[in-house]
Amino acid sequence: MLSVDGDADAVVEARVSKGWNKLRQLVPLLTNKDNSLLMRWKLHRGSVQSCMLYGSETWPVKKENELALQQAGIRMIKWMCGVKVTDRFCERETRMMKQL
Repeated sequence: MLSVDGDADAVVEARVSKGWNKLRQLVPLLTNKDNSLLMRWKLHRGSVQSCMLYGSETWPVKKENELALQQAGIRMIKWMCGVKVTDRFCERETRMMKQL
């Protein structure tokens, strides 16, 4: 799925889309406040994140591609934790949540 130029823009876009699809399938489990944040994070990392990064070892990744994957991951985590766009929530706090 690499382009003629040899970059991975199309494959990164496809993988981010697959990650969002997987997240939508798991919404009842990932947004349930009865489940612990640690359990939700493990489920996210094991299914959504692995789906997004499948085959990434062979991609010629540019900085823009890496940034797109990181931004999608942060948006997913914020959605999973119930953080809205209007909430003041810095990226540093999101990264701290990822380290659980």
